[in-house]
Amino acid sequence: MMRFAPVATRTAAFVANGSRTPGFRAQALMGLRMMSAAAPGPKPVNPEFSSGPCKKRPGYDVANLYQKSLGRSHRSKLGKERLAFAISESKRLLGVPDDYLLGIVPASDTGAYEMAMWNMLGERDVDICHWESFGKGWFGDAVSHLKLRDTVKVTEFTADYGSLPDLDATNSDNDVLFTFNGTTSGVRVPEGCDFISDDRKGLTFCDATSACFAMNMPWEKLDVTTYSWQKVLGGEGAHGILILSPRAVERLETYTPENRPLPKVFRLAKNGKLEAGVFKGATINTPSMLAVEDYIDALGWTESKGGVQGLVKISQDNLSVVEKFVDENDWIDFLAKDPETRSSTSVCLTLDLTSDQIKQFVKILEDEDVAYDIGGYRDAPPSIRIWCGSTVETKDVEALMPWLKWAFDEAKQL
Repeated sequence: MMRFAPVATRTAAFVANGSRTPGFRAQALMGLRMMSAAAPGPKPVNPEFSSGPCKKRPGYDVANLYQKSLGRSHRSKLGKERLAFAISESKRLLGVPDDYLLGIVPASDTGAYEMAMWNMLGERDVDICHWESFGKGWFGDAVSHLKLRDTVKVTEFTADYGSLPDLDATNSDNDVLFTFNGTTSGVRVPEGCDFISDDRKGLTFCDATSACFAMNMPWEKLDVTTYSWQKVLGGEGAHGILILSPRAVERLETYTPENRPLPKVFRLAKNGKLEAGVFKGATINTPSMLAVEDYIDALGWTESKGGVQGLVKISQDNLSVVEKFVDENDWIDFLAKDPETRSSTSVCLTLDLTSDQIKQFVKILEDEDVAYDIGGYRDAPPSIRIWCGSTVETKDVEALMPWLKWAFDEAKQL
């Protein structure tokens, strides 16, 4: 069987064709996918399994993006129209209630979530739930930087990687912070979020960066929701989405934290009134219109796949492939303990290898151009993480599985 072309040749093809052009997809990648010596089978046509930024949608071509807004002011009539279109299409496709607001904000999901925390927390006691690194970061910021424990009671609900804390123990009178899907642990909240009371007095703050467009969002349970389009939709980085319920808007307009300076990029209200323009396309700072057009392209692809439910199915199908493989092999297992709360996007797996061997396992697959960027998150237990969101084609997940066994056998000898 044929081996791959030398790295220099592959690099030349990459530069000549461009990393996202049809020429690259049709010529370079297809050429790279040929089997090497002792290969277990065909390689994935596309080896991109990164958990963020994530793989572009199938058939993506940057040349096909709408380009008239590029080089134009985001405050021009056209710029505002394109931003407003991105907002309205996001609401429509996600099924966000009409009386909720959705806006494009700076600094990805992190910026959106921090913006909400700094504007709204401190009005009442807070329950913070975390079971992976990003949720733990929100807890750290709440107590160390916002210093909430100086003014309100902060209760921490936590669990080890692979498990959920007792979410039912949270208090509906309090504000509750949680991640919908633990991107670095592969553990999501239960379907429907029944741990959240319908008659709650506090607000819920949901980090849904690797859940929106991949999982069913119970909007009636969510007051503040954030995500980044660079996750499930394979968009570009640096922009976040902030979704607010009417109750969240009321908090913004009736509560001003004392002695808490807010930088310009965080300000959502002025003199007791919501900065409504943010939710109509008048962004706080200058967005990348190229990234916005890239996002609009992804929204159009979402529509073509049957909307959010079509994307949910692809992700579930991808997870099913991994589940079947894990069931058939005793050297690999899910980091998530409970199948009911197993993530269908950020699929985290443990291997019967040492930490150093897992690093070699990841390197072997990358060197073979089989799978890129599948190492576990730096704060997680030794593991791998395979993105199975809807931009990843199921046939590529299927092709990857035998290569995991091949790489395991190779790494075990090291």
